[in-house]
Amino acid sequence: MSRVSLTVNGQTLAVDVDADCPLLYVLRDTLQRNNPRFGCGLGQCGACTVLVAGEPVRSCVLPVSRAVGKPIVTLEGLGTPEAPHPLQRAVIDEQAFQCGYCMNGWMLTAAAMLAKNPAMSDQQIRQGLDGLICRCGSHTQVLAAIRRAADVMKADAAKKGGRA
Repeated sequence: MSRVSLTVNGQTLAVDVDADCPLLYVLRDTLQRNNPRFGCGLGQCGACTVLVAGEPVRSCVLPVSRAVGKPIVTLEGLGTPEAPHPLQRAVIDEQAFQCGYCMNGWMLTAAAMLAKNPAMSDQQIRQGLDGLICRCGSHTQVLAAIRRAADVMKADAAKKGGRA
């Protein structure tokens, strides 16, 4: 066991863990973050997805030692009830999820893609989400929500004088 410092959703926390322990277990069991979920345990489904330094990663296969010193964002840290991320607002407006178990993978992967390019085509969105698994069949609504969020983010960038 060693003491490591993690920055989760903007909060720096010190935890005593084995360096090889999967980040998912540290987030859920040690830090009591409920949104990254255990799905397959093999990094294949996406239920455990978090953002590490802005990139979506499967936390069930990432040793915690590889996340030290990098900002970690879980679904709870994407936005707030008072100021939701455009994607969170769009998911609510589109009623995009049924059971919500896979939501971490879809939301955080999409948020990372939109941060890089809110002007993605539908084909680019689908390619970026390839490999995520949703068993309840919310795909159509999820894609509509991502498109809605992309449109909002493009409009916001245009208002600020940036390019989308």
